[in-house]
Amino acid sequence: MFVEHNRWTSARGWESGSLGHIASGAQLVLLFGSREVLGQGRHVEHVRAAFPGAHVVGCSTAGEIHGTEVTDDSLVVTAVRFEHTRVETAKTRVEGGADGFGAGQRLGRSLAHAGLVHVFVLSDGLGVNGSELVRGLTETLPPEVSLTGGLSGDGAAFAQTVVLCDGPPETNVVAAVGFYGARLEVGYASQGGWDPFGPERLITRSQGNVLFELDRRSALDLYKSYLGAHSAGLPATGLLFPLSLRTADGQTGLVRTILAVNEAEGSMTFAGDMPEGAYARLMRANFDRLIDGSTGAARSSAAGVRGEPDLAILISCVGRKLVLKQRIEEEVEGVRDVLGPRTLLTGFYSYGEISPFTPGAKCSLHNQTMTITTFKER
Repeated sequence: MFVEHNRWTSARGWESGSLGHIASGAQLVLLFGSREVLGQGRHVEHVRAAFPGAHVVGCSTAGEIHGTEVTDDSLVVTAVRFEHTRVETAKTRVEGGADGFGAGQRLGRSLAHAGLVHVFVLSDGLGVNGSELVRGLTETLPPEVSLTGGLSGDGAAFAQTVVLCDGPPETNVVAAVGFYGARLEVGYASQGGWDPFGPERLITRSQGNVLFELDRRSALDLYKSYLGAHSAGLPATGLLFPLSLRTADGQTGLVRTILAVNEAEGSMTFAGDMPEGAYARLMRANFDRLIDGSTGAARSSAAGVRGEPDLAILISCVGRKLVLKQRIEEEVEGVRDVLGPRTLLTGFYSYGEISPFTPGAKCSLHNQTMTITTFKER
């Protein structure tokens, strides 16, 4: 596997010189950038011209990861030339918030299954129920195929997100990259690091990813009572106080953050399901545990490959970025310390992360985690 890595900023242009050093053989180019930068079509066209034979896939973000640096309003380009691996892409439009499951099914059916070992998915970050998207994919893909990815971001604005897949950036789109070949090893893991506080509360009314009532009280009013002065900044300030779920089937550890609020309904919309009968509990940041969660995810993802990975895609939640602030690069540096100096690190800050907690576990939509996917060719 050969990887070319570069970053564009308005101050420096392309930091590593011109693009296209592995143009003749690159099969895949990943693009992560702010919505504003991706909206300047010349940058995407420049990348596409530099790698004419590659699939170009990417999304808008809440921050870009380039090595151990985290930047805003930049464009991170990662071009990959595999020696023994084939790549296919697929995309689908999402027809409203209830179409997550159908979108996942359509993507899963669009990718050929013979020889498929892993699927990496990038989704619209605001108009998709991520839990249903994951369910549609996992019910359609062969059980031995692993799945990771994330929801696109829009900084702390929550106004509009975009995804691109072999074309211009678009809203309401989900894209998938399929990796084929027995010589590709893939590791993955997702960890958080938040501390719960306050009592558990029963979800007494919800619909998909929209929460109406906790303990038969308005969920929004109850949530605001905990946030106090922070409630004026919703939905962005809700990233500082996510909810931990304990579902009726015993699944624990799922974390959800707010995408939108509806004052008239007293409801909150989350990135993933908020099932009736589950219990929700507020969480708050623990700085050291957030960084420990990143290194823990790195250790678990590294266990999925033999030796030092060639490439690691890091998808971390925008809420972690808002909490850690000037310490944000510590979580990426912690990943570097675990994976080693040869592993190329790329990625972005998201509105949701898709991965099993550890290899072999059930894939889920997470919030407020660091999710890492590692790749190595034998």
